[in-house]
Amino acid sequence: MSLPPGFLDELRNRTSLSRVVGRKVTWDNRKSNQAKGDLWAPCPFHQEKTASFHVDDRKGYYYCFGCHAKGDAVSFLREAENMGFMEAIEVLAREAGMQMPARDPQAAERADRRSQLAEVMEAAVQHYRMQLRTGTGAGARDYLAKRKLSEADRDRFEIGFAPEGWRGLWDHLKAKGIEDELILAAGLAKPVAGGKAPYDTFRNRIMFPIRDARGRCIAFGGRAMDPADSAKYLNSPETELFDKGRSLYNHGPAREAAGKGEPLIVAEGYMDVIALVTAGLHAAVAPLGTAVTEDQLRLLWRIHHEPLVMLDGDAAGIRAAMRLIDLALPMLEAGYGLRFVILPEGMDPDDLIRARGAQAMRNLLEAAQPMVNLLWQRETEGKIFDSPERKAALDKTLRETLRKIADPSIRSHYGEEIKRLRWELFGTNRRAPQPGTRAARMAPGKGRPFVPDAPLPVTRTSLLATPGGAEVEEHLREAMILAICLTHPACVTRFESQLETVAMRDPGHDRLRHALLLASHDPAIAVDPGAFRNKIAAQAGDDLEKLMSLAHVRIAPPVRNFEDSDLATMCLAEELAKLEARRGAAAEVEEAMEDLTGLVDEGLTWRLSQAAAARHKAERSKLDDDSDMGEDRAALSAQLQNLIDRAVWEKKRH
Repeated sequence: MSLPPGFLDELRNRTSLSRVVGRKVTWDNRKSNQAKGDLWAPCPFHQEKTASFHVDDRKGYYYCFGCHAKGDAVSFLREAENMGFMEAIEVLAREAGMQMPARDPQAAERADRRSQLAEVMEAAVQHYRMQLRTGTGAGARDYLAKRKLSEADRDRFEIGFAPEGWRGLWDHLKAKGIEDELILAAGLAKPVAGGKAPYDTFRNRIMFPIRDARGRCIAFGGRAMDPADSAKYLNSPETELFDKGRSLYNHGPAREAAGKGEPLIVAEGYMDVIALVTAGLHAAVAPLGTAVTEDQLRLLWRIHHEPLVMLDGDAAGIRAAMRLIDLALPMLEAGYGLRFVILPEGMDPDDLIRARGAQAMRNLLEAAQPMVNLLWQRETEGKIFDSPERKAALDKTLRETLRKIADPSIRSHYGEEIKRLRWELFGTNRRAPQPGTRAARMAPGKGRPFVPDAPLPVTRTSLLATPGGAEVEEHLREAMILAICLTHPACVTRFESQLETVAMRDPGHDRLRHALLLASHDPAIAVDPGAFRNKIAAQAGDDLEKLMSLAHVRIAPPVRNFEDSDLATMCLAEELAKLEARRGAAAEVEEAMEDLTGLVDEGLTWRLSQAAAARHKAERSKLDDDSDMGEDRAALSAQLQNLIDRAVWEKKRH
């Protein structure tokens, strides 16, 4: 809403800055000169013992010589109470006796009616508080005492009591001259047919006033004293003042506390909020008896960019978290998210604080989980992924879930995190091969280096098994694969499935492979080769130094040309294909040799011929089908092969 010319100047002239600030500070009388409008106090924006916060009441300006906060009455309300601009203007205008400009006569009329309803609600607050202090409120006071609420706590939250009578509040408000229509419109009473007087909405309940961000009472929440009551908690009906899906309990004080840097906690009910606040966690709110709505989520994000949603650790609490995740996913924006605090099962915030202390609650808040963790938990917990079909079903579900995220950047980061979690599930928890099988001989064990089986006596004299360049060549191909991945981090993601399954015979190579795969899932470094290498060096420094000291690695084209990603992709695919084919041929030959018992039959001869064919195919590479790069690939393949052959010769010679 636009303000007419001169409105702000008139507002500032009528506003006493010292009165606005004085509600938040204690003036230093030794340093202040109130007659001249020169006042000093400890700063409300940072912790200090000395009075370095200066208010010049005549100029309407404040300045802190410690933290350098400065401004006028409007900026003070915005900073100290976390208000929006127009809200601060409305508060100051109301205190100065100025009428806010209305857009039209109807708007002014509606604003006036809401003010009347707010006055009726305030009268009800005072009535209920008075009833709590009388003899009829003894049972309610006992209950609150059992919940460890002192009289000061009751006053702080303005807790009251509605007695059992049918028309106690109605008669009280009528005696004050309040019209029937206003009482009914405020939701404090319900009409009765037949011309009888309406009856009170709340009876025999502990009453919790619900205030809006401006501090006006807009509704009540009532906790039943009778255990047999059909509704343990009852909220006011929706009125011109109260929209349950757009309101939060403890909104105003929580907003002010969050504005001073406290974490915003979203609890389940009134007593949870009160328990948190009395434990020193002042930025606590609660939805009003229902799941969080879109409007409430937007309200939460206006208060704090990352609210902490606190839920019971039982099945109902987890279901509530999942519903909120589905609601929040399409609404996510950069910088705005949710984290979840799961309480121990069977405990609410009050139970936890009383049993373990406020510090235990703070520890839980610090360990709050990001939303993506609960999303992953929902899709994987209690499920077994022991077949390709089940893994594919998980992938499909996750893809459909991530499509709900509208922001492409957030969707991408969620995808990277899900990919990392998926790799941890399937990459490090693969079923171990059976001892004595070929897979067991080829794969490195968890936490131990690969130790190849000793050759069988009958194969030691075989030409195919005599020591030569094959073992050295495989070692060098492993080194080339790792060096390309280290120089071009994007290749790790592209060839992830092959890198996960390829067996690295050298223990140092296997450690490097593991470090590469882990680092590729860190979005902060995965696109920065320098940061990527530093991350690897921190995890596998000696292995990395040993790898890059190899002469054939340092001069290889894909390692020297760190900007040519196409070259790196082509070379890595070729090296992986050759290594896979060579090892497949070697494994086939090994099994054939194990079957050799002195007689060579036709089946064995065929197997050996197939192994030789596989070896020949490996030399030609699996990438020769791409005719558009045939000549360049052949030349590059020959160059890489030459580098490896020379390195093999050097190792054999020495």
